[in-house]
Amino acid sequence: MCFTVSVNIVREELEQRYGAELIDPDKYRPSYYYHAQSIPQMPVVCCGNDSLIDLASWGLIPSWIANEDDAESIRRKTFNARAESLSEKPSYSAALESGRCIIPVTGFFEWQHQGNRKIPWYITISGEVIFSLAGLYERWISPGGVTVKTFSVITVEANSIMAEIHNTKKRMPAILPRELEKIWLKPVLKPADAKNLLSPLPSEMIQAHTVSPLASDNSSDRNVPQVIQPYSYPVQGSLF
Repeated sequence: MCFTVSVNIVREELEQRYGAELIDPDKYRPSYYYHAQSIPQMPVVCCGNDSLIDLASWGLIPSWIANEDDAESIRRKTFNARAESLSEKPSYSAALESGRCIIPVTGFFEWQHQGNRKIPWYITISGEVIFSLAGLYERWISPGGVTVKTFSVITVEANSIMAEIHNTKKRMPAILPRELEKIWLKPVLKPADAKNLLSPLPSEMIQAHTVSPLASDNSSDRNVPQVIQPYSYPVQGSLF
């Protein structure tokens, strides 16, 4: 799945990359390590409004949710949305039609199981400093009238490299090549056609390296450059 990403870029880099204006720059906080469980606010570019970069919280709340308890409960189940079942899931079907978005990132993390170890990896895209994850976006109005902007990252079956890294679930985020970004955001795009844009990025475009145990340490500040830097692990069973 995809619960952890890096967005360590400043406002100007975001705006230049997407040719869009960040709506609320004072609230934007670049980070080397965003984890979905902390419900971070992250930049998104939304369907029908690709001249603006909005901020939304990770964990989609469908518009039909009635109360805050249900909203808090469901958003922790919607960090990721499986591409294969988007049309069938009530939580995602409306957003697939009119709430598609892209989530700019500079990389994402995944954990590989090696015996009794979980080894963190950092994954980027060849030739791209910033790339786009396909997502779904909603505006939920709370009973008190507060508008809450939320999103979910869409996942697809892993390509061969990501299947080796994420060797339990064998999933990966749906990454949109540049030439598909504008198409994904077109309001007239039909849901079936939108789903056809979602496929594993070819393995040859993936760059990945292992990173230090810091990435797995919940007690540490992981918003530091060291969390994405290469780190080598000893071969399991080695005496040295």
